[in-house]
Amino acid sequence: MSATPTGTPEATPTPGDRRARGAVAVAFATQGMVFISLTTRLPDVRREWDLSEVELSGLLLMMVLLAGAGSLLAERVAHRRDSGSTLRAGLLLVALAVPVLSTAPAFGVFVAGLAAYGVALGIVDATSNMQAVAVEQRYARPILPSFHGAWTFGGLVGAGLALAMGSLPFWTTAAIAVLPVAALFAAYLPRDHGEATDAAARIPVPWRPILLVGLGMVVFYMVDTSAQTWGPTYLDDAFSTPSSLVALATFPYLLASLVVRLAGDGLVARYGAVPVLRTGAMVASLALLVVVTAPTWPVVVLGFTLLGAGVSVVAPLSFSAAARIAGGPGADRAAVDAVVGRFNQFNYLGALLGSVLTGLVGSGSLRYGFALPMVIVLTLIPLARAFVPGAADQSPERPGQFLSG
Repeated sequence: MSATPTGTPEATPTPGDRRARGAVAVAFATQGMVFISLTTRLPDVRREWDLSEVELSGLLLMMVLLAGAGSLLAERVAHRRDSGSTLRAGLLLVALAVPVLSTAPAFGVFVAGLAAYGVALGIVDATSNMQAVAVEQRYARPILPSFHGAWTFGGLVGAGLALAMGSLPFWTTAAIAVLPVAALFAAYLPRDHGEATDAAARIPVPWRPILLVGLGMVVFYMVDTSAQTWGPTYLDDAFSTPSSLVALATFPYLLASLVVRLAGDGLVARYGAVPVLRTGAMVASLALLVVVTAPTWPVVVLGFTLLGAGVSVVAPLSFSAAARIAGGPGADRAAVDAVVGRFNQFNYLGALLGSVLTGLVGSGSLRYGFALPMVIVLTLIPLARAFVPGAADQSPERPGQFLSG
């Protein structure tokens, strides 16, 4: 076992740790593939059931709210059992829900399938992050960005599949249910700190610093949802963009996000979380300035590409910081899992705010809508210190404060 430059022990991962890391990456990639495969087929869903924009928005709102409920359910179940088995239950529910909603013979069956998928989405979101922070603490160095990079990679593959299957009927989407079925058999971490107890649930949790980190995640998901929800519409409405190219608001964003997330482990280990977050916030704000002032659609695409690079590591560093504040290596696993499950609610709050506020402010022109996240993303600059509690500003000379505080 070696030490980081700050004296923090750096663990040597065991073969079991490496298998668990691969398993959790598979879970993240599966979640991204299924989610993006479905969301990119929303125009087909709208035509299939003759839905208005308001009706489709209402269904998506239902799904997000149920995802929040699923995350809370995962917190309770994982506390009594463990996050690995709860993750498998969520993946199984995804595998059951996707064929139901994609092959539904009646609208009521479709809604039931979508509702089940919403609950499963929240369960898998929460438990995959519970597993991720547990593996990260085994490694004793930052690896959360690469897990979220696996989600982005899965999303890119899912989008590619959706494009390839775009001319096929929507019911063919049922085929992607094989992915969560395969992920059921991955080697997730068992709980290794004893059985859950009521005393563990009563362990005091420092919620104030966790809430500050949670605000950072809300900001990220506001920006992320704004870009992915309204970016293609912005290209379509404000510019003479060919209809076949409006997806370029999303693809370069995801590609840039993937590259930085995969490099994020090394960036954070070398420079520290605070400088990486602050630099990313400034890049993101400048990127949105490019989006807001762009004279042509290729410039908008460039702006969204820079935006993906700027904000990509906020979410993984948020989960990492929340778990570290709740308890580092050796802490009660059930208590940390409960905090991660509850912390996951910031994901859905940010997604709701991003999709609603950008649309409302940009109802006359989405240039004004994107001006809102352009300003809000700068709040990550002061919030960055909350990601490393008790630490002074980090610098290249003092990089290894991953487990400090």
